[in-house]
Amino acid sequence: MRASFPERVEQGDRDALRDPLPSRSRPLVVDVDEVMIGESSFPADFPSGIAGRFRAIAAAIATAFEPEARSAHAAGASRFDPSRAQFDRDTVTFLLQVLGEGRPVYLCSETYPEPFVSAVAEHLGVFTAWAAAPGSQSPAAQSDDFPSALLQGFDYIGGATAALPDFASSVARPAASELAAPPRADVRGWLKLFRVHQYAKNALVLVPLLTAHKFALGSAATSLLAVIAFSLCASSAYILNDLLDITADRAHPSKRNRPIASGAITPSQAVRAMALALTAAFAIAMPISIEFGGVLLGYFALTTSYSLWLKRIATVDVVVLATLYTVRVIGGAVAIDVPMSEWLLAFSLFIFMSLALVKRYTELASQPDGAVLAARGYQIEDKAMVAILAAASGFNAVVIFTLYISSDTVRAMYSHPQLLWVGCPILMYWIGRVMLFAQRGLIDDDPVTFALRDRASWVALGAIGVIMLAAI
Repeated sequence: MRASFPERVEQGDRDALRDPLPSRSRPLVVDVDEVMIGESSFPADFPSGIAGRFRAIAAAIATAFEPEARSAHAAGASRFDPSRAQFDRDTVTFLLQVLGEGRPVYLCSETYPEPFVSAVAEHLGVFTAWAAAPGSQSPAAQSDDFPSALLQGFDYIGGATAALPDFASSVARPAASELAAPPRADVRGWLKLFRVHQYAKNALVLVPLLTAHKFALGSAATSLLAVIAFSLCASSAYILNDLLDITADRAHPSKRNRPIASGAITPSQAVRAMALALTAAFAIAMPISIEFGGVLLGYFALTTSYSLWLKRIATVDVVVLATLYTVRVIGGAVAIDVPMSEWLLAFSLFIFMSLALVKRYTELASQPDGAVLAARGYQIEDKAMVAILAAASGFNAVVIFTLYISSDTVRAMYSHPQLLWVGCPILMYWIGRVMLFAQRGLIDDDPVTFALRDRASWVALGAIGVIMLAAI
């Protein structure tokens, strides 16, 4: 590495290095690598597109283990966010002391591009000026390459292999701060990685068992195996999503505590866990039936497409989420070999579309004015329309339920179909309550998770279940 001070510099005006603040004290020049720790230059964004996203996963995993790869990849990062980086506290404190002595302090780099160095300098706010090499190849450090302000001599903190001119001196940096290693994940951390708390959603696989009145022990056992298969498959999809969104998660107030984003579980460990979960899922699914295995494969393909691309398209993302919930219901019907009710299919699509829109609404409501929902394609101004669509979709589900009650299908399956009408106001109450709580900011990112913790939701669900059993 050679120390390089190119002609282009920045500090309010563009000639700051040539005309430093008046001082006869010896300037201090610091290489950008000396103020950063470890993987603080982790790429801030993954390329879009399926092929690009997979290449990004490989690059992310590689940079987690190879410091050289991290540095090289960061050099090309065009959207680096210094607020997500880790900086050496001792070095920054030392630079503040140098500034307090009246000495100018310059940040330089011949490896990183100008946007990167500028972002670091502006974020820390301790540098008199900064300079970065305009290209990947830096020129030799000859005397005429340096601004006149440095020709009288300067101190340099940087790599030991830097080639310095005679009028420069390499000085020792303060003892480097070490980034505290995140605690190794315990059983709770691994359960969080697999998102076991989300497994309750896979109870939707049991819905066809109940609606078709297939209460035989064999059918029940098959349905439970189908639930386990969907749970493991969903876990593998969650892990893939966390790998893809690691940078965005690190900037999120709550998602940054996820095992991969926090560093408690390494990317390589996560990849192995993902492969294990997916293999176990299909090992359970295929003995049930080839058709069920096909449904599970379709679910994984759709959720992978969602993670890679579809979640970035406004409205398409919520339609896909509603479809993913509905596929669970379809999988339950295929597992026990019963026809999929068109009424149940329509009801599922609308009710889950409503919940997906509530999820987006709560995410938008948590953003500051003028913000754009990261990696989603929504703006804050869309919040009102999203709320309207959520309410409309939810109450359309109620309409479908009322039409179902009046159908010949119900008369053939239930002895007292009129009792099902009691479920309508309960369903209307629950949907209205979810909308109201979302408006008040009382629902977190996931309304399904909220419902699982909400006592009133459990009472409403239990009441509807009792009514349906009584109507048989």
